[in-house]
Amino acid sequence: MTPALTRRSTIALAAACLSSLMFGLEISSIPAILPTLEQVLRADFKQLQWIMNAYTIAVTTVLMATGTLADRYGRKRIFMVSIAAFGVTSLVCGVTENVSVLIGARFLQGLSGGAMLICQIAILSHQFQEGRQRAIAFGWWGIIFGIGLGFGPIIGGAIVAVSSWEWVFFVHVAFAILTLMLTLSGVQESKDSEAGSLDVAGIITLSLSVFCLAFFITQGPDLGFTSPTALGVIGVAIASFIAFIIAERFSPRPMFDFSVFRIRAFSGAIIGSAAMNFSFWPFMIYLPIWFQAGLGYDSVSAGLALLAYTLPTLVVPPLAERLSLRYQPGFVIPVGLFMIGLGFILMKFGSAAAQASWLTMLPGSLFAGIGLGLTNTPVTNTTTGAVSSDRAGMASGIDMSARMISLAINIAVMGFILISGVLAHLKNALPDSLDAAHLRFFAERIAAGSLVSVPELSESLVHQALVQGFGWVMLYGGVGVWGLALVSLLAFRPQDHRSMKSPMV
Repeated sequence: MTPALTRRSTIALAAACLSSLMFGLEISSIPAILPTLEQVLRADFKQLQWIMNAYTIAVTTVLMATGTLADRYGRKRIFMVSIAAFGVTSLVCGVTENVSVLIGARFLQGLSGGAMLICQIAILSHQFQEGRQRAIAFGWWGIIFGIGLGFGPIIGGAIVAVSSWEWVFFVHVAFAILTLMLTLSGVQESKDSEAGSLDVAGIITLSLSVFCLAFFITQGPDLGFTSPTALGVIGVAIASFIAFIIAERFSPRPMFDFSVFRIRAFSGAIIGSAAMNFSFWPFMIYLPIWFQAGLGYDSVSAGLALLAYTLPTLVVPPLAERLSLRYQPGFVIPVGLFMIGLGFILMKFGSAAAQASWLTMLPGSLFAGIGLGLTNTPVTNTTTGAVSSDRAGMASGIDMSARMISLAINIAVMGFILISGVLAHLKNALPDSLDAAHLRFFAERIAAGSLVSVPELSESLVHQALVQGFGWVMLYGGVGVWGLALVSLLAFRPQDHRSMKSPMV
């Protein structure tokens, strides 16, 4: 019989879930206020992208460092510091009136958010070690995390409608105070007695590599992908990644311990982590643009249309945990990824329908959401459960690094593909009427949903350009996640499924 959760464990779970809600909201609620920020702060398309990317790149920067620090100095202690910092940086984001300052503040917010995320996973892994309790805890964590990510666009749009964009950030000040109170009374302190010193070389080289790659993708069209500056940036990214691998191989206790990839369950789950953020989550940034600019919905209607994409991520995680206990994560995770890919392909056909609407997008949105729900919590539970409990910080750090690196890169990649698809259509439709600079300007405006900025183009032309741009993005997401689903399945290996003991048992 499974022991009931104690009062202290319930409070600890509430603290972890509330912090995951804050983290998720700060990813998904921001796209809803980007049109407002564009007008109020006079931000261009690339600055809007960096408002998103600053957060995700910063998260990646701090993930592995936090895992090491939490293992060494105490997960509860680092968790509380990160919560307080998240509240302060959220306040700074809300009071600024300059887009450059906002981008910088978002980077600082991402640093504290990433630290908070790693600690909550490590705390759950340590405080809930019995199989069923662990499944319940991670199931609830997945639901609340899904609420933050899934309902963010609706919440952000509603806040702007009834108040002002600043409150999208100010609300986290109150959340941070409440989470600190819950953490004080509910979370048990835990450490890794063998944790070593901070891997500064690994942190710097990995962070620099990710930043340069995202910068290359985002700024490449303006710099010219073959220009000396662009080639220098991508060269630094490659060199930094090679230096990172070398640093980790020679470190006596690396933050990124490559030996854990010999564990088949860990490797298969990490691929699942990357695959979700290769497809589902970065598209969350752009899907509201399709509903508003492509289908003509207002912000409230677009938020409601997004529910088909996001609601399954809230309902499915408990079922996913039960399926993982019964059929093993090595089956459930690849199946979930396959369903995400199927959803993207169905959305591509739905967006190209003659009378496209939320109904034509509904089947694909549901499949993608169900697939994400099947994948999300089993991935995290498997990565942390596949290693010893004293390395939970390191394991969760690798898991979230895979998520955030793929998310940061694919926000940039999807934006590039979207603009490229729109631009290709404009070039075919207007071969001689506009020069390349004007066509790119219009493509960026259309991709951002700023249709009022392109009155020179017909409504039909703009719509068809959006259809092509989003079709390219959906095809990229669908085919990409299918490929990673196959890699994940091979990493788990069918023969290991029967003998592999579930990490939750």
